[in-house]
Amino acid sequence: MTLLKRIQQLPLGYSEVYYQNIKYGVVKSEFNQGKSYKIYASALGGNDFISLNYYCTRQHEILKPCEMPQQKVIHFLENYTIRC
Repeated sequence: MTLLKRIQQLPLGYSEVYYQNIKYGVVKSEFNQGKSYKIYASALGGNDFISLNYYCTRQHEILKPCEMPQQKVIHFLENYTIRC
């Protein structure tokens, strides 16, 4: 599954996901009719966080992590789970 699909699976606004058996609060914002996204996830009861912007242009999809390694962001997006 592509990173864009994983981003689109997150609901707009606030939600909670699990990543590496830790619950994270996630805030997703959408801009430009779904052509760009901002995601901020914070471990509940911890100090870890994930922050990124994602842009869809006519030619490319661009992932821009905010002050963290790109691999950390990719791993989060590929491995979070939504539990009801």
